[in-house]
Amino acid sequence: MNWKLPFSKWLPEYKKPGIIRADVLAGLTGAIVVMPQGIAFALLAGMPPQYGLYAAMLPCLIAALFGSSRLMVTGPANAISLTTMALITPLAIPESSQYVAYVLTLSFLVGILQLALGFGKAGKWVEKIPHSVIVGFTAGAAILIINSQLGSLLGVNVPRGKSVIETTTAVVSSIMNQQWHVTAPALALITLIAIRLWRPLNRFVPAMLVAVILGSIAASILEAFLPAIEIFKRVEEIPGALPPFSYPDLSADTLQKLFSAALIMTLLASTEAMAIARAMALKTKDNFNANQEFIGQGLANVFGAFFSAYPASGSFNRTGVNLASGAKTPLSAICAAIFLVILLAFVSPLAKYIPYVVISSLLLVVAWNLIDLKQIRHEIQMGPGAWIPMLITGVATITIPLEWAILGGILTSMIAGYFFKKH
Repeated sequence: MNWKLPFSKWLPEYKKPGIIRADVLAGLTGAIVVMPQGIAFALLAGMPPQYGLYAAMLPCLIAALFGSSRLMVTGPANAISLTTMALITPLAIPESSQYVAYVLTLSFLVGILQLALGFGKAGKWVEKIPHSVIVGFTAGAAILIINSQLGSLLGVNVPRGKSVIETTTAVVSSIMNQQWHVTAPALALITLIAIRLWRPLNRFVPAMLVAVILGSIAASILEAFLPAIEIFKRVEEIPGALPPFSYPDLSADTLQKLFSAALIMTLLASTEAMAIARAMALKTKDNFNANQEFIGQGLANVFGAFFSAYPASGSFNRTGVNLASGAKTPLSAICAAIFLVILLAFVSPLAKYIPYVVISSLLLVVAWNLIDLKQIRHEIQMGPGAWIPMLITGVATITIPLEWAILGGILTSMIAGYFFKKH
């Protein structure tokens, strides 16, 4: 194992003109993008809004220093956030102090397991998880994200953590009894239109950031000119730019409760990070070391647990933005973490003006982008050995606990592969 910082191998590149400038600008763009996304993902994870931003700070910096990937950005992610809520909601009330304590402890446990896998050279095994299982899980996760935001998008009071069937039943019942508010979907539509219209200019100013600003202004206008409507519920003010110190609860009772959750979160977070890192390595024709990436991700989650970060992994959205912004080395991710702290010092008081329905609209876009129709068609064309595990994983994701959905998908893939190969 190379005990020098993996980041050090990029140092010779900074002699080339324009490299540092490209990374700094890409980092600034990434910091701007993660502000609305971080809040949205925190709410999806059942955490107070600021925790999504905390997860984009130290974990992002640590993973860039110790990971193997040149361009992957680590932090809050959609599937990880959704899984966090699914795993911890049975143990505590979302956003409660006990819930937060469980989640931060989960970060620590995931990090320890990832370090063990990295030093145990288990990277080659994670890379063998069938792609069809990941595709099915991702599509199912998208449906769960939409399910979790339906109440907010339609102005319907739906308890958090409900199943797809329970949420659909509650929404239909509320609409039939006229217990919904038309201003909520109207504001959601305004936010979605803003994202769509701004898309051609996304490389200059992120569309999601523009949508948050316009959606918040539209909410204030609706409340001013339609005083009879119900006031939109808004995000609480973010306490501060720097994440407060925290520590995991390693009592026997907590460890017992979180044991299975830690295993499945480690599998999911590691699989997602490896998939993104491998994709970036192929795209940039770079070398990729799965074991080193395990160590980078593990250290990110272990240190993050002491600085109020819930489980982090590679982020599809932020990595894509990083690439599109012209990033060249891990310095871009380091700059993104530093710029986020600086930006929050000035704009954190403005978070209290953001309506939840606007954040829900962002998550609706995230969910839609998760459903990769091209890849789904490809898996179908691959034959029953691919599409059956994909289908079963997707259906299981929205009907049973996520840990069993993923494990069931892997088992189905093994059986399907053996059966169809043999026959």
